[in-house]
Amino acid sequence: MHEEITLTTPALLFSAISLIMLAYTTRFMSYATLIRTLHEKFRINPNDVLLGQIANLRKRLYLTKYMQILGVSSLFLCVLTMFLIFVGSTGLAVWIFGAALLLLIASLGISILEIQISVRALNLHLGDMEVNNEK
Repeated sequence: MHEEITLTTPALLFSAISLIMLAYTTRFMSYATLIRTLHEKFRINPNDVLLGQIANLRKRLYLTKYMQILGVSSLFLCVLTMFLIFVGSTGLAVWIFGAALLLLIASLGISILEIQISVRALNLHLGDMEVNNEK
């Protein structure tokens, strides 16, 4: 019913998931820095533009949180898969590995959504600069 799964099968995902998690963490840290900067600006001069940026960042921050949770969960299930293979439960290991792949797919899908939101936010800034440049 299923192909034979070995310890190397889930291990192949370790480097990919590690690189993805590094990218997610870097993204999270840049959001944290930006949020702190916006917080200071908002305390000095509260305005609607900053409120819009804060709302956008809040959405992106939550998406990044879910991307990280799904990515870590995928890695966890890969390790569990390796354990199950080690103890001889290959049938269950195949299903757990499949779940790990689905979690990774979900994480990447959310990442695509977050990138689209980020690009829209940056395009608003670019449009604002173009309008100000034409004046």
